[in-house]
Amino acid sequence: MIFRQLFDTTSSTYTYLIASRRGGEAVIIDPVLERVERYLKLLEELDLRLIKAIDTHVHADHITGLGELRNRTKCITVMGEMSGVDVVSMRVTDNERIGIEGMSLETIYTPGHTSDSYSFLMQDRVFTGDTLLIRGTGRTDFQNGNAADQFHSIFNRLLKLPDETLVYPAHDYKGDTVSTIGEERAFNPRLQVSSVQEYVDIMSSLKLPNPKMMDVAIPANLKVGLAQDREELNPFSVDSDGLIALLQSGHNVLIDLRDRSERERHGVIPGSVHAPYSSLSDHLAPGGLLFELSRSTGKRLIFYCAFGERSAMAIEAARDAGIGNVCHLKGGIGAWKLAQGPIAAT
Repeated sequence: MIFRQLFDTTSSTYTYLIASRRGGEAVIIDPVLERVERYLKLLEELDLRLIKAIDTHVHADHITGLGELRNRTKCITVMGEMSGVDVVSMRVTDNERIGIEGMSLETIYTPGHTSDSYSFLMQDRVFTGDTLLIRGTGRTDFQNGNAADQFHSIFNRLLKLPDETLVYPAHDYKGDTVSTIGEERAFNPRLQVSSVQEYVDIMSSLKLPNPKMMDVAIPANLKVGLAQDREELNPFSVDSDGLIALLQSGHNVLIDLRDRSERERHGVIPGSVHAPYSSLSDHLAPGGLLFELSRSTGKRLIFYCAFGERSAMAIEAARDAGIGNVCHLKGGIGAWKLAQGPIAAT
């Protein structure tokens, strides 16, 4: 396994790059916009391909690198389902698994610092965002933060993990890089409490100033989605009503770009062919599933995903591969469900 802990000195943010070496697939957690060039250089140096980029929550102290990484690498952007961002490629729920080749992360919903805070468990380590810090905890006084919720997230979720579990937070202001669940239980001063109310009293007495970039970062971080209404996409886009009409013609093939876990959780549009976005380049290459489907049937390929972001990027990839008879479902299966389109179980 490749594991890198990267640091942004301006916001004191830790970003984590993780990969399984075999195929070079990688995931990044809590990227910072100003450090994107560094991440890209490191990916190139290590011969890695970024598959997924994750934010633990909507950050208030820096602008996320999710959107820029998506634009530069065509990766899948991931946040928790409670996030208020406009669009990400994938929204995950509590106890869901996020996979890349050779590894996976388990989602743990840990509200309190914000209402959309999630932690991510990977084997012997947990990425705690701003929920649990090294000898501290994240503030709870904005973005629907709640000290009682944070108490339960820490004591009833994170501290239930084995003592030897490594703790990697999203921030540190003292120079510490890693801790363990056992250490934090024993030595974190904010966790030496005997009740929820005692913890709430500690957090309510902090009286911290707002982060310097809060008024800029939060609005920017809520608008990270890929614009699906831009002019160059219009000839290749269809809404839910349009898709129903296209499917009745029989001259189209539906391509589901979502991961298997998403299909199992949310269902599929009946008749879909599964071609995960993370393997799209292989499917579009000569001999690949989509290349052969397009060539042998002559039918239009209609891409869809969760919210339309992956499918919009798939249009460009297909056209670059010489497959021009394509379109995508704007808004993805989320929009399809709102239009009461049929859904089947996998």
